[in-house]
Amino acid sequence: MSRPAPGIACRFIDAIRGQERFLVHQACFTGADEPYEKLKRALKAEIDEAAWASLYSTVSRPFDPAATGKIAITVINHYGDEVPKAYGT
Repeated sequence: MSRPAPGIACRFIDAIRGQERFLVHQACFTGADEPYEKLKRALKAEIDEAAWASLYSTVSRPFDPAATGKIAITVINHYGDEVPKAYGT
């Protein structure tokens, strides 16, 4: 399992659309300070620990490149500030 990324609570990747509209294909929760417990309380639900372990990482899972050649990434810090960025041609 990866270590927490300072200042980053979560990261989302849109591997297909790029810029037009954001559709989450990957979600990574990288925050420190018991993010699993906080998410469980926020959702008021039990979360499968094996599934959570696959999301709690600073490393993205492999994905095929989009036909557009673009991807978009949104990073959210612990204060809820969102920084979107599109990459590609």
